[in-house]
Amino acid sequence: MKVLLLLHLASTWAMVGLIWFVQIVHYPLFDRVGGTGFAVYEKTHQRLTTWVVGPLMLLELATAAGLLVSALRSQSASLPWAAAGALLLAGIWATTFLLSVPQHQKLAQGFDARAHARLVTTNWLRTLGWTARGGIALWLAAGF
Repeated sequence: MKVLLLLHLASTWAMVGLIWFVQIVHYPLFDRVGGTGFAVYEKTHQRLTTWVVGPLMLLELATAAGLLVSALRSQSASLPWAAAGALLLAGIWATTFLLSVPQHQKLAQGFDARAHARLVTTNWLRTLGWTARGGIALWLAAGF
């Protein structure tokens, strides 16, 4: 259980740091890339980002599920926190695939100011969700 919790804490906080970097630095700079090379940039960005984000998101998902199952089985006091974390994670994944991915697909065709603005704006949902998850992960790790 301790290893599961530590892996969860590490993967969640890796995503918290990453999403804040993306929100404050990376996505806002998309409009500085330039129109002629943007489609290639965006496609490369998607491919390379998947290698960084994919394993972390999958590890976080697996460990969140493990913590939830463990809390359910033991009827632990951590159950409400594990459930809240899982619900937030479901919302983050839904936001990723329903809001972020479609904007990235539009941007892969070439820079589109509207798609860019929507990407930056809707990414706040993921940023705040992961930040809340980070707090929950710390709370769980502290044993509350």
